[in-house]
Amino acid sequence: METHEVLWTRLAGQQLRKPRAASPEDAVKNLLAVQAQEFPYARWSLAQRTAGATAADVEEAVADGRILRTHILRPTWHFVHRDDLPWLRKLSAPRLHQANGGTYRRTGIDNEAALRSADVLAEAVAGGVHLTREQLAARLQDAGFPGTGLALAYLIMHAEISGVLVSGAPVRSPGGALRQTYASFDERVAGAAPGAALSREESLAALALRYFGSRGPATVRDCADWSGLTMTDVRKGLALADEIAPGAIVAISIDGAGFHLRPGSAMETPGGRGRGGDGPPRIDLVQCYDEYIMGYSVSRHYFGGTAPAYPFGDTPMHVVLSDGMLAGAWRHSLVRRGREVQRCELDIRLSRPQDNPTEQALEETVARYGAFLGTPAVRIPAGA
Repeated sequence: METHEVLWTRLAGQQLRKPRAASPEDAVKNLLAVQAQEFPYARWSLAQRTAGATAADVEEAVADGRILRTHILRPTWHFVHRDDLPWLRKLSAPRLHQANGGTYRRTGIDNEAALRSADVLAEAVAGGVHLTREQLAARLQDAGFPGTGLALAYLIMHAEISGVLVSGAPVRSPGGALRQTYASFDERVAGAAPGAALSREESLAALALRYFGSRGPATVRDCADWSGLTMTDVRKGLALADEIAPGAIVAISIDGAGFHLRPGSAMETPGGRGRGGDGPPRIDLVQCYDEYIMGYSVSRHYFGGTAPAYPFGDTPMHVVLSDGMLAGAWRHSLVRRGREVQRCELDIRLSRPQDNPTEQALEETVARYGAFLGTPAVRIPAGA
C-alpha cells in the first residue's frame, strides 16, 4: 500500500470523505471517541464528517446528552456517544487513575478524599442539576476541599473517571462563549443502549473493532497510544474481535510493519493530486487534535507532518490538508458586536504557493466553514 492509499483509506474510514455520517452523534459512534479539549474546533471535527451539520446541531447533541464530553483516554477531553461511555469508562478507568496517581498524591487526593469529594459532587448535581466548574468549586470549598488550581481540576477529573460526573448542557458566558457544565453521570447515561454494559473482554474486542474499523490502516502501537491501553490488551482485543466477528479486521504489511484495517476499505482517492492526478485538490481545515492526526502515533508521519505543533508568535496551530497531506496552518477569529457574531475571519497560511485550482478549493472550504458556523466567513491576509 502506497502513501496515498494509506491516506485515502484513513480519510474515508474517518468519514472525512463520502459516505458521511448522518448526524454528529453518528460521527462520534463511528470513531468511538473524538479528542475535544478545544470545544469550538471539536464541534467542527464532528460536523465536517456529516453531510452538513452545523455548530448548533453539535451543541444540541451535547446539550441533550446524545454526545457527552468528559476526561477519558490518556486522559484528556473527548466526545463519546452516550451508548459507549459506560463500557469505555469502565475499561479505561483503572489505567487513567494509575496515570494520574502522582498528581493525586501531590494534591492530597487519597482514597478518603476522593470518596468524600465524590459524595459532595454527586449531591451537588443530583436531580438534573447542571453546574459550572466555578459552582462545583464553591460546593467543594464549603466542604473543606481546595476550590482552585490543580487540586480542584483533579478532584473533578477523578469524579469523571469514577463515573460520578459527566458533561451537562453547555451555557453561554456574558461574552457569548460556550462554557462546560457538569451533571450526574448516571442520570446522563440513563438512556444508553441496553448493551452498554460489556465485560472487559467484550470491551477490548469492541474497542479494537471500532478503532481499526474507522482509523485503519493503523498499528497495534497506534491503538495502544490512542486508547491508553497496553499493547498486550490491544492484541487481545484483536484476537477477541476475530472470534466475535471473523474477518472484520485484517492484517497487512506496509513498509515492513504490521497494520490492521477493515477489509474492503477504500484505498484510492478519486481525482485530486494526492496520487498524481490532475484534478483540483481537496482542501480540509482540521483542528490540530483531529482524529486524523491524533488517532495515530508511530504512523502519524504518513500525512507529512508532526502536528500537533505549538505555534511561534502569531502562527496558527490548526492544520490545512491538501488531498490528505499537510499543507499549512489555520485559525479562526470571531468578530462580535456585543454578543452577536458579525463574521468569522480565517487566517489560512499555506506552506507552498497556491495556484488557481487551490485558491478555488480554499474558497469552497471557507464557505463550508461559514455555513457550519451560520455566519459569514472570510479569509484575511496572513498575520492580519
